[in-house]
Amino acid sequence: MTLRLHDPDSRAFASDNYSGAHPEIIDAIVAANGGHQIAYGEDAYTERLHEVFAEQFGDGVEVYPVFNGTGSNVTALQSMLPRWGAVVASSTAHINTDENGAPERVGGLKLLTVDTPDGKLTPELIDKQAWGWGDEHRAQPLAVSLTQTTELGTCYTVDEVSAIADHAHSLGMRVHMDGARIANAAAHLDVPLRAFTTDAGVDVLGFGGTKNGLLFGEAVVVLNPEASEGMTYLRKVDMQLASKMRFISAQLIALLTDDLWLRSARHANAMAAKLRSALEDAVAAGRAPGLGFTQATESNGVFATLPNAAADLVREQYRFYDWDAARGEVRWMCSWDTTDDDVDGFVDAVVAALAR
Repeated sequence: MTLRLHDPDSRAFASDNYSGAHPEIIDAIVAANGGHQIAYGEDAYTERLHEVFAEQFGDGVEVYPVFNGTGSNVTALQSMLPRWGAVVASSTAHINTDENGAPERVGGLKLLTVDTPDGKLTPELIDKQAWGWGDEHRAQPLAVSLTQTTELGTCYTVDEVSAIADHAHSLGMRVHMDGARIANAAAHLDVPLRAFTTDAGVDVLGFGGTKNGLLFGEAVVVLNPEASEGMTYLRKVDMQLASKMRFISAQLIALLTDDLWLRSARHANAMAAKLRSALEDAVAAGRAPGLGFTQATESNGVFATLPNAAADLVREQYRFYDWDAARGEVRWMCSWDTTDDDVDGFVDAVVAALAR
């Protein structure tokens, strides 16, 4: 008996987590089912996963599948820091704003945040918190965490990541990248994944899958084994060790096979670009009074401002989130399964609401 409790044609622009799993991912899970495989990662799929990630990020990388992004970030950062260590991050970073204090409560580490206009750190901004080494009264800034793409939808360039990594390493700090939307960044930059990770000097990466078509699952990718220790044990301590790991690994293999990760991310980015362009045209034509944009659209998100009354009217048809309610800023996200018709319908709803 098949039980369906929702409308499969429903669409929202609130989060790329709202979308379902890509059919190719479902097929991979089905193919991995049946028979017995050794639990806790000693299976054929997890063994193959290491080869797949080496193809993308270079020989010698270590891959640790985990359940979710918060678990990935906490476990990765724990492996990079001593108990007295601190992480410099943007104030808008997911580890600071959306993980309920998990890096500090569970990870036992201190976050040292910096305000940024576009979500991106720079060497100069890092220096606002990178000080006090040897001071026993201050948590020691020993790592930098970048979010790629950022929580504001912007994207670090290869040169920007390299500059940060070079600066951080010169200070004796390690570099972590929260890559929840790393595929969208690669699609925007049109470069291989390793260009702005391994080759740019990132030490440990959180590789995102859930926002790009996976049913569940992410991976901690140790690009520089000298910058991380204890992942084998920390993953269990942090409750991120899957017994039936083959079902996470099989999804990640499918994602990285035949460029599914890139196809899906390019499509999501293209839908966001279409949404932004259509609304800009409406503004230019005088059909969208009160609509503005707050950030560059460099991935699958559009950040805009519009009157609260208009936003409430649009929400009668489409769900989305406020980003900064005080100034009427909202976030509209596109996914791997967003269609042209979805975008057209949403644009019509925004224009109609602003006209009212």
